[in-house]
Amino acid sequence: MIMGELALDGSIRPVRGVLPVAEHARKQGFAACLFPIESAAEALEIEGIEIYGVHDLEEVVSILLGEGRIEPLSKVVSENHNVRLYKEYDFCDIKGQSGAKRAMEVAAAGAHHILMNGSPGTGKSFLAKALPSILPLMNRDEPVETSKIYSVAGGGQYKGGGLIKERPFRSPLHSSSIYALTGGGVNSLPGEISLAHNGVLYLDEIAEFPKHVLEILRQPLEDRQISISRMKYKITYPSNFMLVASMNPCPCGYYGENDGRCVCSPFQVARYVAKLSGPLIDRIDIHIEVNNVPAEMLLKQGAAEEQSDRVRERVSAARDLQKRRFGSECNTNSQMNQEHLKRFCSLGRDEQSMLSSAVNKLNMSARSYTRILKVARTIADLDNSTNIKTAHLAEAIQYRRVR
Repeated sequence: MIMGELALDGSIRPVRGVLPVAEHARKQGFAACLFPIESAAEALEIEGIEIYGVHDLEEVVSILLGEGRIEPLSKVVSENHNVRLYKEYDFCDIKGQSGAKRAMEVAAAGAHHILMNGSPGTGKSFLAKALPSILPLMNRDEPVETSKIYSVAGGGQYKGGGLIKERPFRSPLHSSSIYALTGGGVNSLPGEISLAHNGVLYLDEIAEFPKHVLEILRQPLEDRQISISRMKYKITYPSNFMLVASMNPCPCGYYGENDGRCVCSPFQVARYVAKLSGPLIDRIDIHIEVNNVPAEMLLKQGAAEEQSDRVRERVSAARDLQKRRFGSECNTNSQMNQEHLKRFCSLGRDEQSMLSSAVNKLNMSARSYTRILKVARTIADLDNSTNIKTAHLAEAIQYRRVR
């Protein structure tokens, strides 16, 4: 298979999408692929097929004629070259915020979406940026899946020559267009939703995003994929990401603070919060408030904060438990369907009474009910408990009470 852009002077220019094309060629039984020399290195990650890197049309002809002047590229070109997408932060660098860190651990353990609400400067962004450091390491297939998307995206996102082995962390601006978020354009390139596949999509100040842009999230949050339709074709990109969102409690950001800084009227606060529709809110499993850390805690010397590696061990153990439970049916608790809920989230009498009371008092939707069960199952997994107990359920319920 041959792929490249032929220039007028006979040179072969680099192109996007070499990695998925090489994988498809191997599956179709091709013995070799010819790619532009600048793009070919990333295709070396696909085993079982020879990869040639060519500079110009003359070299292409030489290979096709079997003259032997051009040899296949060697895998040594890309060994020990794994692509880094961002700087990783550590939980130990975050002072205090034990409740928020616990919620992040639960979210990571079950791949649950999470919304943080709090005033400016409380550490919401730092918590979000530290989340990848506690997520499980990628499995065997995920680096190729992720790298294929970045290969198609091009534009400096991924220059090839190695696999992306760190979970992506994408943080689009609230001024981003629908196309930037979902993908599209003339060539139907993947957007932020797909670039976050196997990783985290962080929407900072989510209430500042246009409402019609946020509503686009509802399909990929449910289906874990996004479809881009054009007149004669449709392209579907994977988008299995963890949504992490943060927002201020009001337009000025200080509603609920005791220092009287908030200048917003009740109407302004209600209108601000209403930017997030009920259906979207229901799709976010965990809702937490992030409060200011007292000055004495920030200045306190002594016991160090827990490092991300320790938290990752617990998260990975919970994920392994889920993998054994579900087999090939699904990957995490957040993906459970109704049948899974019946089989793996049965409640005792006390737990049923607690959940029924909470749903009635808090006027929760049916979707909120299932979200509570999924989160409770994850908390039980972190506790290495076969059954969901009242303590697990109580913690899950509190993650639905913030609005």
